[in-house]
This record gives sequence, structure tokens and C-alpha cells, in this order.
Amino acid sequence: MRKSILGWLFCMVAGLAIVMPTVRAADEPTAADVEQALATVDSALFHGMTQEEIAKEVPVSGSYVDETSPISEDVEVNGKTVTIFRYLTDMEVMQFRGNVIWTCIAAFLVFLMQAGFLCVEAGFTRAKNSVNIIMKNVLDFCFGTCAYLVIGYHIMFAGPDESLYFLGQTDATDWGFAFWLFQCVFAATTATIVSGAMAERTKFTGYIAYSIVICAVIYPVYGGWAWGSLLDGGGWLEDVGFYDFAGSTVVHSIGGWLALAGAIVLGPRIGKYGKDGKPKAFPGHNLPLAALGALMLWFGWFGFNPGSTTTFDGNMARIAVMTNIAGATGGIGALLTIWIISKKPDASMTINGFLAGMVAICSAVDCVTVFGAIGIGLIAGIVVVLSVLFIDNVLKVDDPVGAVSVHGVCGAWGTLAYAFFSTGIEEGGMFTALKNQIIGVGVGFVWAFGCGMVLFLLIKYTIGLRASREEELKGLDITEHGAEAYSGFQIFTTE
Repeated sequence: MRKSILGWLFCMVAGLAIVMPTVRAADEPTAADVEQALATVDSALFHGMTQEEIAKEVPVSGSYVDETSPISEDVEVNGKTVTIFRYLTDMEVMQFRGNVIWTCIAAFLVFLMQAGFLCVEAGFTRAKNSVNIIMKNVLDFCFGTCAYLVIGYHIMFAGPDESLYFLGQTDATDWGFAFWLFQCVFAATTATIVSGAMAERTKFTGYIAYSIVICAVIYPVYGGWAWGSLLDGGGWLEDVGFYDFAGSTVVHSIGGWLALAGAIVLGPRIGKYGKDGKPKAFPGHNLPLAALGALMLWFGWFGFNPGSTTTFDGNMARIAVMTNIAGATGGIGALLTIWIISKKPDASMTINGFLAGMVAICSAVDCVTVFGAIGIGLIAGIVVVLSVLFIDNVLKVDDPVGAVSVHGVCGAWGTLAYAFFSTGIEEGGMFTALKNQIIGVGVGFVWAFGCGMVLFLLIKYTIGLRASREEELKGLDITEHGAEAYSGFQIFTTE
């Protein structure tokens, strides 16, 4: 009896071994299927070459794509998927050129935000540190560009088949250059956010050191986790389901949490907190300059968010409108909140309010309604005021421009808001989406704040992070750079 059962099982296994390859083979495209798939495409798109010859010309990296590069295309034939290789149609070539042009224009607009950050930070701080702020915002882009070129871009986007160090040894083509430029200005934005929270008491050499590390490693690592598949890579946060269209967390919160770590390690400015622990206001020396810079940031955001499509299509207009709405309602929310609290319509809080609204909308800007944009922006405006007051009065962390609140806190809010306001979430999926967003926000905080603490402490105990008492009181313009922002009008203080 046992032998008969074993014999029967042996026959079953042997039969399956014979049938299985046949089944698998039947599912695979035959030569006839391939011929039928090729027949569905204009033969002129093969340029008289065989499929094998065209396949050899397909770029191994998205950085090497140009309008003459062939592409792979999946064609359904007889219920099977057949992959063929062909060159672009004339219409596809025009679309490709449009993508390159729009992505470059968007990058130019985001670069303008560097000037906006400079003006905001300088205007919100004291005149004796203006040259130092100018130098920091200029040099973090200079050093950040090089750091991102040498290593950051590779960490963030390289796939398993190609190295992207130095843009793949500068072999990049049309799309590679456009995509790299857009991502480079994003990396520089992250580094610049940190500058504001650490203003007026940071050594210039220490600032350069941490800007390089942020653009080379800290930002690209998290960016790869969340955005790696935009080119050749793939990130585990993407696999989890985390969504951040234009960087509420990837850019803004990462910068904000790094700023928080820096401000904690650095300590408050001399005289910021009295013996009773109450904060003393250090009014900015030029609010018109700060307001001008903030409006430049608003303008630059029309490249930051719509440019994140990296495609030349009509969706950019919708994204620009949602960005604008969130900025406007963020300003209104902050205005009303501070008016109620202080009985005055404060200008600096209103400025931070509309910036907070645009930070918050980044994550879900491509998939919200008008009312969603209103809600996200309005809440961000309220949150930023409460956050600034809490960080200053309760946590006793000196953040001269409110960078932690605007970028860190409101970036986190906007990322979570995707779960509540996005139109792309299936019914009943809000809690799953919220869980995924919480994971992304939490990982971003642990990564950026943790790395920031290690980085700033390392700088503090090596080359030095904080300027001396004498340098801080006299002002970093004279002591660090030997120049005055307003020659003949500089007023020094020893208190």
C-alpha cells in the first residue's frame, strides 16, 4: 500500500515537472507575438535597426537620456506583454524638449529662493551680522553645489547599474543636466534653512563644514529613501507608501530638524534670555528687506512646486494655484492668530505665516482641491505662530527667524495633511495613508535631528561652532569678514 502511494506521488511530481515548463513557455511571448507587436509600431521608429541593436543603445541611467535615445515600450499582444525597443516620435521629441525647458526654468526659479532666504534672514536679524548672512547664503550654494555634484546626487538617485559621481563622470545628456540642476537647488535649499536658526553666533568655518555634509550626505540619504525612483534608484519609504510630492518633509522638515539640532547645540544669543528665563526680543534691523525676501520666496515657489512635475503639461497650472492659495491662507491664519494673542497685527508673524502655508502644501499640492489647499494653508498659519511662541518661551531654543517652526513643524503638518485632504486616497484608506505619512515624518525627524546633533557636536569640539563672546557682541561682519553691510552707519554694542 505504501509503495503504491509513493509510486503515485512520484508520477504526479514527474508529470508536473513535464507540464510546468510547458505552461511557463506558453505564457512567454513567442517570435510571432514579437513580430505582431513590432507591426503595431511605425517601422520608421526603428531606424532600420534590429531590436538587439536598438536595445544596446538604451541608456543605463536616466541621466544619459536625450531626444535621440531609444526607449523600451510594453505592447499587449494576445494577452501577453511584449517589450519592444524604438526611437521617439516627433511628438515625443517635442514633449521631451518641453520637459527639459520647464525643469530648467523651474530650477532657475528655485535658485531665486536662495536670494529670498538671504533677504529674510538678514532683515530679521541685526545689522552687525548682515555681511555674515550674505556670505553664508552665497557660500552654502557654492559648496553645496560641489558636494551634491561629487557625492550627493549619486547617493540619492544612482541605481544598481551606473555610478552618478560627478554626473557619471560628466557623461550626462540633456535630461540628466536638467534633472540634476533641479535637484541641486533643492539640496541647497535644505542647507540654507539651517542658516536662519543659527544666525548671529555661528563661526563661518563651522557653517561651511555643516553645509557640505548636509548637501553631500544627510539630505541625499533621506531623499533617496523617499524619491529615489524619480531616476534610477528606489527608496524603502516609497515602498512603504510614504508620499511627499514636492518636499514638505524631504526638503523642509529635514532642514527644519537640522536647524533645531544646530540651535540647541549652539545655544541662544548673548542676552536672549534673562535671569528669569523670559526671552528678550531682538528686533530685525530691516523688515522691508525681510518682506521683500519673503515675496521672492513666494515667487520662487512657483518653480518649487509646479517644477516638481518635471514634465511640461497643464498640471503645472493647477499646482501653482494650490500653492498660491495655501500661501495666502497661511498668511491670513498667522495674522489672525498673532492679532488675537498680542493685540497687534504683527508683520514678521504674517510673513512666516504665508511661508508656512507654502511649506505645508508641498506634500499634497498635486492632489488636493481648492478647499484642501485652504485648509492646509490656514492651519499652517495658525500652527506656525503657536510653534514659534512655544519654542521661544517653553523650550528656550533661540531661533532668530522661526526656521524650525516654518519648515520643520509646518513641513510635518503638511506631510500628515496629505492623509486628510488628498483626493487620490481611496475610500477607507485614510488611516493607512496617515500611518505611512507618520512613518515618513518620524523617520525624517530621527534621521535629520540625530545626524544634526552628531554633526554639530563634532564640529563644536573640533574646528569650533560658536563665535567668541567678543565676536558676537561686536558683530560677525567685522570680526569674521572685516566689512560692514552699512558702512558709516554701523552701531556696536557690548550688551
